[in-house]
Amino acid sequence: MTDESTLAGPADTRPRRPRGGGGKRRKPRGRSKALVITGWAAASVVVLGGTGLGVVYFKLNGNIKGVDINAALGTNRPPDIDNGSQDILVLGSDSRSGKNAKYGKDEGAARSDTAMIVHVYKGHKKASVVSIPRDTLISRPACEAVDGGDGGTDPGGQRQMFNTAYEVGGPACAVKTVEKMTGIRMDHYLEVDFTGFKKLIDTLGGVDITTKKAIHDKDSHLDLEAGTHTLTGEQALGLVRTRHGVGDGSDLGRIQLQQAFIKALLDQVKDVGLFDNWKKLYDLANDATSAVTTDSELNDVKSLAGFANGLKGIGAGDMKMVTMPIQYDPADPNRVLPLEEADQQVWDALRADKPIPKSATEKSAGDKGDVGDVVAGH
Repeated sequence: MTDESTLAGPADTRPRRPRGGGGKRRKPRGRSKALVITGWAAASVVVLGGTGLGVVYFKLNGNIKGVDINAALGTNRPPDIDNGSQDILVLGSDSRSGKNAKYGKDEGAARSDTAMIVHVYKGHKKASVVSIPRDTLISRPACEAVDGGDGGTDPGGQRQMFNTAYEVGGPACAVKTVEKMTGIRMDHYLEVDFTGFKKLIDTLGGVDITTKKAIHDKDSHLDLEAGTHTLTGEQALGLVRTRHGVGDGSDLGRIQLQQAFIKALLDQVKDVGLFDNWKKLYDLANDATSAVTTDSELNDVKSLAGFANGLKGIGAGDMKMVTMPIQYDPADPNRVLPLEEADQQVWDALRADKPIPKSATEKSAGDKGDVGDVVAGH
């Protein structure tokens, strides 16, 4: 990535090899995938709470930022398969502008830090989540250039890091790249940010977790002994950004840690008791709508809340989380390559609204090790 900053400030941008293994040593990033799940929950309570008051509605409505993905991509997309399932691209970018500046230097361009495809199965009772490592080398399609470029079209090319799609072409290029990789049309797009994550966690009253090992990482400002903790927003951000404190220091391990945190958060959100505290409900809804950028079909309170309400029955036990099957690049151990046959098994399963077969991830370098077992919910 262009910016390899930590919470302590800018650092060496050269890729480094991990301790004791073939993983990638990468500087931690901020956007947690847990943000979006919390956003869904907050939007859901908005619609359930009946926020019909005009002032409240227009305040929350005005918070949401939307991007017209359909207009940007036109008709050259995978077919829209109407089998009752939904596919959502969830993205977090590494922008350091505005309130995010404290997490590193703003170098004028943002790349996607965390990316995952959320497939919600027919009936909306179960989901599969496929994380895409940001350093995956892929064939990136041509995209309309945005934000700081000279305009026109970026030609794309072979062996491009996945996270550069967002940098050169914003959300539309990220969606276009994912659809080209998978052959699956994305029904929706959601993006979140640092400050939104912290505020959501603090408004929830923190997140209860148990760490089976001590985690000490000066870069993410995180010091947790083994045991039970109620994490503040700042601590939660440190946890989902850390890589020095657990595992071999690889970004793949960090993805596992984030997935474990999401499950802990999902378990807790259901028991928050928001309907006993209407101010807390409003604050959470305000935080959530301020934190997200959506596709244009979700960029109003009614649509976003209806979407979220349809997902409220999916708990941690109903969600299978995997990393896209990959292997380390023989030419550069700090990059990974898709395992094409295994990847195709994953995409074929999701397209057919079926579970991801275990055989698809058996030979993958992702989902290895015990990093995901370090953190557990209550």
